[in-house]
This record gives sequence, C-alpha cells and structure tokens, in this order.
Amino acid sequence: MSLAVHPLRCRCGALQGHVELNGRSNRMVCYCQDCQAFARFLGPAHQVLDAQGGSDIVQLAPHRIKITQGASHLAVMRLSSKGMLRWYAACCRTPVGNTLSSRNMPFTGLLVQCLDTAPVEAAFGPVQGSVNTASAIGEPRPRAFGMAGSLLRILAMVAGSRLSGRYKDTPFFTASGTPVAVPTVLSAEERARLRPTPGVD
Repeated sequence: MSLAVHPLRCRCGALQGHVELNGRSNRMVCYCQDCQAFARFLGPAHQVLDAQGGSDIVQLAPHRIKITQGASHLAVMRLSSKGMLRWYAACCRTPVGNTLSSRNMPFTGLLVQCLDTAPVEAAFGPVQGSVNTASAIGEPRPRAFGMAGSLLRILAMVAGSRLSGRYKDTPFFTASGTPVAVPTVLSAEERARLRPTPGVD
C-alpha cells in the first residue's frame, strides 16, 4: 500500500515535493511580529498573512518533508543572528517554513502557501491554536487559544523524531548538520522596516 502524502509546491512550480501524512501534526495561526516581518520580506504580505496579520502554519517533524524537485531553490533568512531559520523558494519567494537553528531540534512549521495546491484541512485538520494575538492588526484582536495543547503535540513530535533517529533526515540540513543554504541575516534597520507599525495594516 502506498504512503499517503500531501503535495508541497512553490507558486511557480520550480520547487516541489510532498509531506508524508503518517504522523502527528499541529495547525495554528501565529500573529507575532516576526512572522509578519517574514511575510513582508518575501513580498506582498497579503499573499501570506490573513486580514489581521496571521500566518497559517502546519507544524510537524521535518523527516516527513520530502523535496523531489528544485531543492536548489531553497533559500533561508534570519531576522537576527539568533533568530529562527525561515525558509522560502527563491525562484518565486513562496514561504516554505520555519525551523530552529539546529537539526537536533526536529521541528518545522510549514506555511500553508506551499501546501495549498490540495485541501489543507482534509490533510492536517482544522486550526488548533491561535497565538501572539497581541500583535494582530485591527480590533477586536483574535482570541488566543490552544497553546498548552500545541506545546504538548510539538514535544511529542520532537521526542518521536529524536528517538527514532529520523531527525537526521531533513531537507533543510546537510548530513553534517549545517543548513543547506547560507542564511541571509537582516540588520537591525532592515528588521525594523519590516516589523508592523501598531495600528497600521
């Protein structure tokens, strides 16, 4: 029996792959300033963010992500020298996902823009959490929920990947554990320009 998968694809189709569906996932919307800044870095923010500045993210273990075409298009940026690695397709600036700086913490947040060539909810379920709502745009602010359950699911993902040894199987890091692309690190001035202005869409 073939393994169930969900397609992964950038907007222009140069980068393609899939996500294996046999494993834990956690879907949440994040309104933090850093996620909003990443969307602005990529281009028209409305292509990534919802009306209140939220990013729809599917969190899972990276060994389930397979890049089958165009891996050379993977690029990565950091909002600061210690920030998360934020991956995107350089060919068309489609967001791919966020990882921590080391493959030893096997956790990836895929943005739905690289997954929406097929119904996301059917594969990964409904949104189970809404976080960092104080940074949302406009009033009323979205309701925050689901943080405790999300943390438990993330810990289970990380533990399972580590215990199985599959954390080494990741499209984002080399066999030696370094990122597959050299991160672009923003200056404080660049970061400030991309951060949202309170009360302004």
